[in-house]
Amino acid sequence: MKICYFDAFSGISGDMTVGALVDAGADWEALESALRSLKLEASFRLEKTKRRGIAASKFSVDFEEQKKHRHLPQIEKIIAGADLPPRAQQNAIAVFRRLGEAEAKSHDVPLEKVHFHEVGAVDSISDIVGACVALELLGVGEVWGSRINVGSGTANTEHGVLPVPTPATAELLKGRDVYSAGPETELTTPTGAALLTTLSNGFGGVPALRVLSQGFGAGDKDFTTHANVLRVLIGERSNAQESTSITMIEANIDDSTPQVLGYAVERLLAAGALDVTLTPVFMKKNRLATMLSVMAVPEMAEELAAVLFAETSTLGVRLIPAERRVLARQIAGVETRFGTIHVKFTETGNIAPEYDDCRRAADSHGVALRTVIAEATEAFRRQTEISKT
Repeated sequence: MKICYFDAFSGISGDMTVGALVDAGADWEALESALRSLKLEASFRLEKTKRRGIAASKFSVDFEEQKKHRHLPQIEKIIAGADLPPRAQQNAIAVFRRLGEAEAKSHDVPLEKVHFHEVGAVDSISDIVGACVALELLGVGEVWGSRINVGSGTANTEHGVLPVPTPATAELLKGRDVYSAGPETELTTPTGAALLTTLSNGFGGVPALRVLSQGFGAGDKDFTTHANVLRVLIGERSNAQESTSITMIEANIDDSTPQVLGYAVERLLAAGALDVTLTPVFMKKNRLATMLSVMAVPEMAEELAAVLFAETSTLGVRLIPAERRVLARQIAGVETRFGTIHVKFTETGNIAPEYDDCRRAADSHGVALRTVIAEATEAFRRQTEISKT
């Protein structure tokens, strides 16, 4: 099983994602065959190009303009009827559902009444399905993302001129670390945001991996300021310890509510913290307080300290150099009645089903999270016993 890291320094869109994954080694003929099975009356092109001197792949979809709009059930039917790998099919439907929920909230309409304009067009269906299939062709089981450059200015949409990031994109990126750099234009589209936030295991720096390949997907525009490409790194989980040198960032806080502290924890994790904990402590004069502790790689210490200052009332933090030891981990997918769940395990027998997989499964099937975790754990143990025989 491989890891895919999306480096969205110039944003992310659906066509950039497909181009980058094919550039990194996904089989184009197999991908094109899967896309043709959607029966969208479209043709697909992959061309080599350059953006500021960087060789990249440009994915394009050719079709006759269509005036009609599509609703989510129609799109799900198209995807379900195509000849796609089961996991890619499941992921593509999940991406569109997340996209639909963001559009519904942004325009204050029920999900079933959302008209998919740009995101329901033939090219966007092809982009989302193409990205999910390409990840399967590469054998990717774990997706990570960088901080996301959203761009700035305005964008022309079916709803008129909207600010960047558009309302749907901003809704999709809630809780993620974003920024704006480069020319005033839309760099991250709703389709790109939906793909990355739905499929990712987390956001931050590059995870510990052994790089096998990289790929570049070209955007439509060629800027003078930077290469308008999306980079992906494909690799395998490294057996080396993830980080022996770390920085602990600590602060004692006695005037914040649990809600504020809980939100700060979410923001720190989204910004790339390795771990965040809250510990009840007594301060001077026996004041009850909470010690917020952040574990970080040293190069992210200042950035995470800034998040802590922004999200809490603390006036000072402690930066403490430390070391840690991490067991080598592997990830395997197990089949359950709730779909494929990835399980992290070590040679010492520690087992931990991936939380994001379990949460998505629990939400989509309307069952308790602990039920999914228990079934995934048992499925992994059965799979392990079978492999030993």
